[in-house]
Amino acid sequence: MRTYLYCEAGFVEKAQWLPNSWVNVVCPNNDDFEFLTKTLNVPESFLDDIADTDERPRTDTEGNWLLTILRIPVQNKQNENLPFGTVPIGIITNNEIIISVCYYNTDLLPDFIEHTRRKGIIVRNKLDLILRLIYSSAVWFLKYLKQINLDISAAEKELERSIRNEDLLRLMRLQKTLVYFNTSIRGNEVMIGKLKTIFQDTDYLDKELVEDVIIELKQALNTVNIYSDILTGTMDAFASIISNNVNTIMKRMTSLSIVLMLPTLIASFYGMNVDIHLEEVPFAFSLIVLFSIGLSTLAFVIFRKIKWF
Repeated sequence: MRTYLYCEAGFVEKAQWLPNSWVNVVCPNNDDFEFLTKTLNVPESFLDDIADTDERPRTDTEGNWLLTILRIPVQNKQNENLPFGTVPIGIITNNEIIISVCYYNTDLLPDFIEHTRRKGIIVRNKLDLILRLIYSSAVWFLKYLKQINLDISAAEKELERSIRNEDLLRLMRLQKTLVYFNTSIRGNEVMIGKLKTIFQDTDYLDKELVEDVIIELKQALNTVNIYSDILTGTMDAFASIISNNVNTIMKRMTSLSIVLMLPTLIASFYGMNVDIHLEEVPFAFSLIVLFSIGLSTLAFVIFRKIKWF
């Protein structure tokens, strides 16, 4: 699906493509491919690179075309193994055309377009658009990080009640998400340096906008690092708790085994077919039982004193 957007104090959708407008392509189909490659003459290799899920942020050129690949955050509502992730988005530009291609539906692009309309933002050129998309990606990284923090807190409360594998796996998946976020934000940050080098001799470069984007990315990166450290500490703490609980259970089981072993040992001795010199003693069986109970009680008191029970 593709839309044609023209900047008039915010991006306004047009019925057909106009020069110097933004062509936004999401989940492209065959008709979109034909329009991009045959009508606009976009290099097919660029589209293949953007389709790679693991493509890292980078730039590439072919003729007068410039490809800029960024990583943007997405929420995977149907994927329980990875609730949040990142996907590539490609911005393909030349002197007259600006095209964005993303093979996934995201909340970022509609929100970005609506934000430009609400604030009346004028995007002057292709570099402005790329920088503002990076800025918007940092905002959405922070937004998803708040949700991740809430999920971490919820999982911690569940683990405080009872340690279950499901809650530990939930924390592990969130930790995996933070690794993806960290890598993607760092990649986008590196991209700004490359773009500054490419456009340093042009009038496109807006130093204030670049500075704002860098500040927002650093904030997102610091937040990721903080949550990652907290999550790592939480996982280590619960791992220690689990190990301590196992040790406690083993001590109790060992103590119980010893307490129950003493009567069994005495019964084994007196159950042998030998003379035990108690045949003539009245209440011999009761005395043996009481003696066994006394030994077990003594063992229990000792283990209780050393806190094995």
